[in-house]
Amino acid sequence: MARDGDGDTAITSVGLVHPGEMGRAVGNALVSAGREVLWASEGRSEATRERAEAFRDVGSVEQLVAEADAIVSVLPPHAALDVVRALPPFDGIYVDANAVSPETARAIAAEVARFVDGGLIGVPPAPRLYLSGEEAGTVAALFAGSPIEASIVTDASALKCAYAAWTKGTAALLLAIREFARAEGVEEALFAEWARSQPDLRDRLAAAERSSAGKGWRWVGEMEEIARAFAADGLPPGFHEAAAEVYRASIGRPTVSESRSTGSSSA
Repeated sequence: MARDGDGDTAITSVGLVHPGEMGRAVGNALVSAGREVLWASEGRSEATRERAEAFRDVGSVEQLVAEADAIVSVLPPHAALDVVRALPPFDGIYVDANAVSPETARAIAAEVARFVDGGLIGVPPAPRLYLSGEEAGTVAALFAGSPIEASIVTDASALKCAYAAWTKGTAALLLAIREFARAEGVEEALFAEWARSQPDLRDRLAAAERSSAGKGWRWVGEMEEIARAFAADGLPPGFHEAAAEVYRASIGRPTVSESRSTGSSSA
């Protein structure tokens, strides 16, 4: 870790924890901005290795912690706290860019020496990254000139929770409505009425089905984090506890196009 003439830390290498689809987007953005991105292949799948081909493999998590000036964590929210607790001691900046509640973010902050809270909104390759914390500006500067727009807010995790409470929460509601209409035998009549009065809902339902089939397992934890965040502020957590159950039930369910191709009832 280098230091400039004013004594501030100059970040030259960034460690990436478990580069999935979104993690790869973050890593690629850092590479495009001239940063060296490190990752640890030990115990990782071949698919992860392919996603991380643009980054320098340091082998183990221990070596990642030893070499990185900063670490960015992008992984399923249910694992965010366990992962940081399993890391060796790290004195660089730890950026948790996971979809966790402010309460979970504070628990993660308590595990590291220097913490920046992050929230990613949007899709690869250019999601928006919201950051909060004393060193948020230092982290935002890492993305200058990259496809990712980094902005500083008062509470990145709270913003992410609020945003996903609507986007993924209402998607879960549509999935539940479809199941209710199907169970009661009014699915096609509902779709006909939607076509007249709510023409965008059929496409939104199809998008919710496709997304939940591939990512529902990840969104279960995210909805539970949002429910926890709502409860902490005295708001009903039941909306998103139910959304978590909807996503849990949707795992492996056929999408609209799959249902049509097999002759099943369309949705």
